[in-house]
Amino acid sequence: MIDQRITVRFQMTGMTSDETTGYIRHHLKIAGRDNPLFSDDATALIHDSGRGKPRQINNLARAALVATYTAGKTLVDESAARAAVTEIVATE
Repeated sequence: MIDQRITVRFQMTGMTSDETTGYIRHHLKIAGRDNPLFSDDATALIHDSGRGKPRQINNLARAALVATYTAGKTLVDESAARAAVTEIVATE
């Protein structure tokens, strides 16, 4: 059995709220965005809903960006983050 051959196991814990904020800012900077794009409320909601897991943070942030664009806004706010959470949770 493969289970007998695995000698090391690791479970990744979620990022802290500050780490999530830095993570989002880092990805935006790589994309060429220097000024803030996500409100503090939106980042907090994305962090809480994604439990600090990078893959969930990416999915929620991307969906929040789409919701923001669709609403004709320039800043990802809490309502866009809520729309993202609703969309992502509904598809899981």
